[in-house]
Amino acid sequence: MSRLAYVTGRFLPLRQARVSVEDRGYQFADGVYEVIKAIDGEPLDLDRHLARLDRSLSELRIPKPLVGRALEQVAREALRRHPLRFAILYLQVTRGTAARAHAFPSGVRPNLVITVRRAQFPGEAERREGVAVRTLPDLRWGRPDIKSIALLPNVLAKQAATEAGCREAWLIGTEGEVREGSASNAWIVDGDGRLVTHPADRRILAGITRSVVLELARAHGIEVVERPFSLEEALVAREAFLTSTTSLVLPVTRIDGRAVANGRPGAITRELARLYAARCGLPAEFARM
Repeated sequence: MSRLAYVTGRFLPLRQARVSVEDRGYQFADGVYEVIKAIDGEPLDLDRHLARLDRSLSELRIPKPLVGRALEQVAREALRRHPLRFAILYLQVTRGTAARAHAFPSGVRPNLVITVRRAQFPGEAERREGVAVRTLPDLRWGRPDIKSIALLPNVLAKQAATEAGCREAWLIGTEGEVREGSASNAWIVDGDGRLVTHPADRRILAGITRSVVLELARAHGIEVVERPFSLEEALVAREAFLTSTTSLVLPVTRIDGRAVANGRPGAITRELARLYAARCGLPAEFARM
């Protein structure tokens, strides 16, 4: 299958796809993005992703690249042209192309790029054994609730975690609270059996998978508390896990080299992984732990 890219108005072979060197995304990271998983060409939670994209654009005062349902139609066409069982749809919108100057340029149109690739979900070993996370100070800018393409602090945190043999970095705030991962949301099950995750305020990105897991937990009688939790709480938690579009519901069994509880995926994590996979139409194997 030859990969294509949609670049502001047309589909091109990926190797021929180009944006200007004066694109503001390239020069200033002046843009936003979304990552959406699809199964057999159907993008999951597309309405939620596009609503979040609209919010990010609004917060940065970037005009919408397409109006009405046109963006959804182009996204679906991109998936149609890439017939994959499991796919990842990437949408990026920048403010546009203009001579380099910090202030917003006038008379420019936003640039839209869409690509599709094969999805890679966690493997059996990661699901069965859980993954390790490393904690690091949160060095991001003050609005990580906006899904901006300015991701250098996230990249550095992920690299530090990778070099430490960990799957993810959990970012610690100024008051010692666990905020989220470099590319995921963070969760624990506390000593009273309550599911705890940081509230969706300006200090974290309101993950789409996070929102679905919250709904599933509440619908199935799992008590949920949205509040900051400390690293100390995480280290003595009954369970821990992370969520994201590509990681799904993934157990965390080691934090900074210390085992979480007995070092195995917990019952609530396993149940939420099962519920999430079923809700998304994923094979049961993606929840097997």
